[in-house]
Amino acid sequence: MMRRAARNLAALTLVGLGSRAWAEPARYDLDPEHLTIAFLVEHIGYAKMLGQFLTASGGYTFDPATGALSAARIVVETESVDTNHDARDGHLTSRDFLDSGTHPTMTFTAATAQRTGERTFVVTGELELLGTRRPLVLEATLNKTAPYPIGARAEVMGVSLRGSVKRSEFGMTYGVADGLVGDDVEILIELEARRASAAEEGR
Repeated sequence: MMRRAARNLAALTLVGLGSRAWAEPARYDLDPEHLTIAFLVEHIGYAKMLGQFLTASGGYTFDPATGALSAARIVVETESVDTNHDARDGHLTSRDFLDSGTHPTMTFTAATAQRTGERTFVVTGELELLGTRRPLVLEATLNKTAPYPIGARAEVMGVSLRGSVKRSEFGMTYGVADGLVGDDVEILIELEARRASAAEEGR
């Protein structure tokens, strides 16, 4: 009977340790195959043009117990801009807009998040674009965190983020004065991020 109690105690201890491990802050890497970084900007007042960036990478550290966010970083390749119009995409990568030849990437970094609801947060960070850094605030919704139903069954987190920037604040002023292209750019991000394994986290 004492041996059975010892086995039960050992099992409970292992379960407890495992639960605490999963509750600790963990690193999540963006899944490039399930990542959408899109934008909306007004075109001569007629309608808003929708575009996206097709190539990006990054990740973040998140504590599910406290909602604490750290080391968030998303790097976007500016040349990967796609608006379903080749000539327009070429113009967007020129010096009038993204200047991809000189600035091949733009980067969003954040170190904090404030919980505003059970699954909602305000993420405060910075966007570096055209060599200029400006604050960027994103409203985030944590959609789901669970083992992926297919493949390696790794834990995956799904997040939706929304925000906006004024491109003129980064020195991108083409079309602003004459109203050809809007100054305000709406940002829409939909991501899935895979929790890094213990080996990947360097434990």
